[in-house]
Amino acid sequence: MTSTLDEADTERTTGRGRFERPGSPATRPHRVLRDLSGSSAAGGIVGLVFSATGPIAVILSAGTQGGLGSAQLASWVFGVFFLNGVLTALASWVYRQPLCFFWTIPGTVVVGSSLNHLTWPEVLGAFVVTALLILAIGLTGWVRRIMSALPMPIVMAMVAGVFLHFGLDLVSATGADVGLAVPMVIVFVALTAFPRAGRLMPPILGALLAGALTVAASGRFQLEEGAWLAQPLLQAPVFSWRAIVELVVPLAITVLVVQNGQGVAVLEQAGHEPPTNVAAILCGLWSLPMAAVGAVTTCLAGPTNALLVASCERSRQYTAGIVCGLGAIVVGLFAPALVRFMLATPPAFIAVLGGLAMLRALQGAFVTAFRSRFSFGALIAFLVTVSGVHPLNINAAFWGLIAGVVVSLTLERTDFAEPDPQSE
Repeated sequence: MTSTLDEADTERTTGRGRFERPGSPATRPHRVLRDLSGSSAAGGIVGLVFSATGPIAVILSAGTQGGLGSAQLASWVFGVFFLNGVLTALASWVYRQPLCFFWTIPGTVVVGSSLNHLTWPEVLGAFVVTALLILAIGLTGWVRRIMSALPMPIVMAMVAGVFLHFGLDLVSATGADVGLAVPMVIVFVALTAFPRAGRLMPPILGALLAGALTVAASGRFQLEEGAWLAQPLLQAPVFSWRAIVELVVPLAITVLVVQNGQGVAVLEQAGHEPPTNVAAILCGLWSLPMAAVGAVTTCLAGPTNALLVASCERSRQYTAGIVCGLGAIVVGLFAPALVRFMLATPPAFIAVLGGLAMLRALQGAFVTAFRSRFSFGALIAFLVTVSGVHPLNINAAFWGLIAGVVVSLTLERTDFAEPDPQSE
């Protein structure tokens, strides 16, 4: 009987209108404490650890390649954890389901490649415009329609092209620094091969610890003096058409279609009714203060939410989201220390860690891109994205998406009429 009531309670957490409303009555603090369990707390911590390891390496890799300093990187990390942690805890509590918001990893990679020819203030201006665009789209209530309008194989082929260099950097770093890379790869493979061990220690965390121990044993850890607590930099954006045209569309697509699409799919598969349109509105609103501290656009995190819904029974999973959000706030407060520790390691450490973290995402992008429909358009999108061409100083990811859609509209028109096999 209790299980039935809990399931009914969960079903009432969102409405079915354009803007999904939270359930009524509101969840009281004593109910949260009652629903909190050891497994849900552990799930929240695992989700946080996942986000604070490999994905952090992606930010540092993209930022350092783009010439950002440690203070700017620390402010970026503060934003993606502290601000998104507040949103995650509040949204999970109000909607009584795990709603973990972090940052767009494909967007981070796109930004890193754009920093070779755009200034940081110009990038921040593109962040602001992207936030306003996502907010406007969310307010229309057309998010699901937009998700289905763009062929997912072409979008994911563009994502695969963006992610590819992480896999290549992993291989290059392994060849250049065998003593550091091999232990990390071995531990990652071992924990992945034995799921029971992997549940006790996530593979990416095991790789991080193996790398840290190897660096410490070799005496190559060079920690600089600096602050421990967050000192976010309030940074003024500069609006340029070059940055807006180059970044806004890819960033908005990675948030609404790729990242939020994954997050919604994960939550629906677990039996939740995620507030799709409200999530888009929240991403747009929250991305404005994120841009002010130099952080990339907010999104509904697919992989982290997948870890949260695997933690315990459905009616208690929202507490895992709250734990993850509160933990992210703490990580954000100590962002300078985290960044300094990561940057004190050899370059191969970040390259290997980022590459290992992106392997599954890269595999998933290739599988989705070339599984069935739009395969030729997906191929063109991938090739153009990987080529690095930037006509009009606009990033190759944008041109890859455009080229793939145009090719499919010209040569694969029948694919637009066929049902999507992934939705069947």
